[in-house]
Amino acid sequence: MKIVIIGCTHAGIAAMNQCLKYYPDATITVYERNQSISYLSCATYLHIAGSVKNLDEAMYANPEQFIKKGVQMRMQHDVIEIDSTAHTILAQDLQTKEFVHDTYDKLIMTTGSKTTIPVIPGIESTKVMLCKTCDQAQKLAKASKNAKKIAILGGGYSGVELAEGYLKSGHQVILFQRRDQLLNQYLDTELAQKVKQLLLDNNVKVMTKTVVTRFTETEDGKVLIKTSAGDYLVDMVTITPGVLPQADLLKGQVKLAKNGAIITNEYMQSSDPDIFAAGDVTEVHFNPTLDSKYIPLASHAIRQGALAGANVVTPRIKSMGTQATSGMLVFGHTVASTGLTLHDALQENFDAQAVFFEGNYRPDFMPTNTKISIELIYDRKTRQVLGAQLMSKHEVSQSANTISVIIQNKNTIDDLAYLDMLFSPNFDEPFNYLNLVAQKAVDQEYQYSQSQK
Repeated sequence: MKIVIIGCTHAGIAAMNQCLKYYPDATITVYERNQSISYLSCATYLHIAGSVKNLDEAMYANPEQFIKKGVQMRMQHDVIEIDSTAHTILAQDLQTKEFVHDTYDKLIMTTGSKTTIPVIPGIESTKVMLCKTCDQAQKLAKASKNAKKIAILGGGYSGVELAEGYLKSGHQVILFQRRDQLLNQYLDTELAQKVKQLLLDNNVKVMTKTVVTRFTETEDGKVLIKTSAGDYLVDMVTITPGVLPQADLLKGQVKLAKNGAIITNEYMQSSDPDIFAAGDVTEVHFNPTLDSKYIPLASHAIRQGALAGANVVTPRIKSMGTQATSGMLVFGHTVASTGLTLHDALQENFDAQAVFFEGNYRPDFMPTNTKISIELIYDRKTRQVLGAQLMSKHEVSQSANTISVIIQNKNTIDDLAYLDMLFSPNFDEPFNYLNLVAQKAVDQEYQYSQSQK
């Protein structure tokens, strides 16, 4: 059995580990364009902020450890063509320029995503830099040492995290966001506004609903940014780009989604029974809406890669789908979300409603305390929980994971209101804050039903 993995991304590494575990007699070959693997891009802002001193520390695997296990690691090899009918591969060694012809019995596509660069005049300037790969992170960190004022384009997780990183490294920061709020994919307006205020309170200039139209290098080596809200002069610009699936090699050979992502079944198998796919090159099954969506997250990539590797020869483990649970730490506050925002739930034609809870996370008699803000989204017809967003100085990321399980299991606000959860004044009230927000939702629906009589 010959298994070929194209792309040593997070998904590719997870697939490789599973292939080694379940199919020790198989010949495993990996093709990868780069010379290093396993960079966790979240380390970029941590490195800029000084928390991670060396970016090499953000790599959890290296090619040598897989070579020792018998994997043929063809690093710095670019796959040019795949013939799914003949089960053949054409690749080029990027160092020697020689072409390599190979065959496979089973193929796992983990080629990841490609960057979508915005079409803005002047973006080719060397002072306008992208933020995605390890090499780009190194260049950003180096360039920022000679900069005082830095602009960031993009108000998603990466943009907000970079804003904090640059501020902690002693820079003045302007954050531009086209949408009317930050983190629009993860938060509704109320919590998004709290995040914006947190940035403002820490001296980050935040420009929402602002379109950048041009970059111009000035004679004194700065960058003039023209926007819909006026002109801004900075020393360098960092762009947090969007991404698209990188599945061009299989175009016309397997079924693809409208955006070009490979469509897979619950075993990560494509429409070709011998080709599996995982990570940013695929869609995921999004449980709240019961359909497939393109949601590129490292957590998805690792799970999908593990499933693809385990199932590539023998179907073993089905995907459970996802709630797209994610989180970040910004200026000491945990911000986490799972499932649908209220905005997206309404867009998906749910009879959706939200309830907002804010209160101390544990009893007032405790010597220290801090507030927790929670928005819970639910379907008024079925009463099922659809999503949640949390923000607090208290560590609430695991509460987002709890809600993720609630959504996964199709639990209702009534279930969550009285779900068995531990009590200790060290940790929470007799009713945990997740119970309390659900009880508020139950009360809201009761009052609504009474008003309809």
